[in-house]
Amino acid sequence: MTPILKTNLITLVAVSIVGGGFYWYRSSAAQSPEQRYKLQAIEKGDLTQTVSASGTLNPVVLVSVGTQVSGTVTKLYVDFNDKVEKDQPLLELDRSLFAAQARQSAANIGNIAATLDLARANETRMKSLFEQEYVSRQELEQAVQARKSAVAQLEQARAAADKDQVNLNYTTIRSPVSGIVVDRVVDLGQTVAASLQTPTLIKIAQDLSEMRIDSSFAEADIGKIKEGQKVRFTVDAFPNKTFSGEVQQIRLNPTVQQNVVTYNVRVSLQNPDQILLPGMTAYVNIGVARRSDVLMVPNAALRFKPADADEKGAAAQSASPAGEPKGKGKKRDSASGTVYVIDGKELKPVSIQLGITDNRTTEVIAGDLKVGDKVIVGENNASAGGKPSSVGMRLF
Repeated sequence: MTPILKTNLITLVAVSIVGGGFYWYRSSAAQSPEQRYKLQAIEKGDLTQTVSASGTLNPVVLVSVGTQVSGTVTKLYVDFNDKVEKDQPLLELDRSLFAAQARQSAANIGNIAATLDLARANETRMKSLFEQEYVSRQELEQAVQARKSAVAQLEQARAAADKDQVNLNYTTIRSPVSGIVVDRVVDLGQTVAASLQTPTLIKIAQDLSEMRIDSSFAEADIGKIKEGQKVRFTVDAFPNKTFSGEVQQIRLNPTVQQNVVTYNVRVSLQNPDQILLPGMTAYVNIGVARRSDVLMVPNAALRFKPADADEKGAAAQSASPAGEPKGKGKKRDSASGTVYVIDGKELKPVSIQLGITDNRTTEVIAGDLKVGDKVIVGENNASAGGKPSSVGMRLF
């Protein structure tokens, strides 16, 4: 035998041994589903279904303080974050014109009051002369009318004086409530004009120890939310801390943006340390359903689907919870699902009825599963033989 022929023969034998070993390895791997697939045992536990949304923290009462008169800001008594009491002065506007108008009105009252005194004296004199028949009745009536006109003019002047005094008092802007200044819009020397819409000068949060969250929930979730439900939320400022609240109100006025309907859900909460500030973004979670000591299946098992599974055969072999075979072409109920277990060397589909979910595990209401059963949640990356499994999102 020549050396070349001998070398080729040795190579052929080696390749045959390697190929046979690889074939044996694939065959043995295909016959060991426990090594090929990832398994997880069915357990019992407590389950809470939640709905989530984001919202904004707001004070319970946020008062926008404006002005009813126009003028230039001459004095500022408060600034951001200052605590104020009710009726405390916040700022003053230039009062020169209003003070002059008030003095003019007061002088006008004095002038009309003198006219009224003269009219009363003239009326008394006319009555005496009329009794002695020195004047006619018409002249007496004219004197009475002059006195009444002077009385009316005096009342009008007093009303105008009161109005001017009120406008003068409006030049001092006072706090309508006790609270904290969260915003100051004007500066010293700025001119504000009170027109049809009252301009906002200062915003005061009445009490930051109690706040509200205005959140937007999708219409698909709003039916599960009820007033009084407990709420848990987080904020970016304190990512490792969870806060609690309560659903106070579901606003009936929907918001529609790009054909997406949302509803405002107001959450009440206590803020005794006042670490939560107005305007913070809150990530709200509302527990809408709770179950205790229930059978739970991983959601990964509900999403698992073998690539080489015969869907028709699986549909014929699996039965509904009531024991009746599934009809051909029947759509899967949204409250049902299928998981796979290992039966010997084969994968066996098991139909189950589903309850609530927390997005990781789902409640099992009915089906041929019990505590300790191992369901397939995926395929090991190192598995050999067979096609890769298809693990994707499925509605269930």
